[in-house]
Amino acid sequence: MTFTMKVGFRGIAPTSSSLKSRPHVLDSLYVAKFPNTTVLCPRKLRLQAKTIRASLSATMATGVQEALPPALTSTSDPPSIFDGKTRLYISYTCPFAQRAWIARNCKGLEEKIELVPINLQDRPSWYKEKVYPPNKVPSLEHNNEVKGESLDLIRYIDSNFEGPSLFPEDPAKREFAEELFTYTDSFSKPVISFFRGEGTEAAAGAAFDYIETALSKFEDGPFFLGQFSLVDIAYAPFIDRFQHFALDVKKYDITAGRPKLAAWIEEMNKNEGFNKTRRDPKELIEIYKKRFSPQP
Repeated sequence: MTFTMKVGFRGIAPTSSSLKSRPHVLDSLYVAKFPNTTVLCPRKLRLQAKTIRASLSATMATGVQEALPPALTSTSDPPSIFDGKTRLYISYTCPFAQRAWIARNCKGLEEKIELVPINLQDRPSWYKEKVYPPNKVPSLEHNNEVKGESLDLIRYIDSNFEGPSLFPEDPAKREFAEELFTYTDSFSKPVISFFRGEGTEAAAGAAFDYIETALSKFEDGPFFLGQFSLVDIAYAPFIDRFQHFALDVKKYDITAGRPKLAAWIEEMNKNEGFNKTRRDPKELIEIYKKRFSPQP
């Protein structure tokens, strides 16, 4: 990132020696420091300099964020369905929808696949009637058809749109990927049962042990198939939620004794396409608390 500031002086710019002999001038100046740049400016610009530095730092830390539209409710009008646009219907808090959202971002399709967020607690009737009869998210409107099921959608997005491939050509890796796709539900069940107070910590731990072993199979990278792929996208929304809830509520660290899982989480936390889809962990923890609390 290049930062340029144009500064004009009346007369000759002061030197260090001349400033020492003119303390009243030095008192009226402020040194504003930017990356690779130092600017001597009037003290009245100190506040502006601080503001610019803070803004610059925030931009460098977070990158450009997509402006997310508000979730549509029962009172919202539908989009112009089947008008040639491609739309991804999601919920901002649904891990299944998050899979397709991550795939879209990692393919660089933010400008080509429009996000249409749905409020699942107050979902519009037109979504079931006109878009997707199963009335679930995610669903993808593309080429005058609507497709659903998150694992099917991430494959579809990878295969039918431009962008970097998210699935390897190596037959051994593809075969292992299918095994891991099949295991997703088996992974979640004992963990959720543990969260509900119905299952045991040992059973949940065994599920995370399976993940640790899976992450050890290929040594050409920290991800499930060595390099980042659809498999990581399939598991990331769930492991992210499980980690926060387990530690906050159950006081259980899913990474303890699992260095491969810890390294995988660290690498996923660097993934911009994933980070753009993440919610505040506190929000997700509260959602899980409501979901898993005993019902009267």
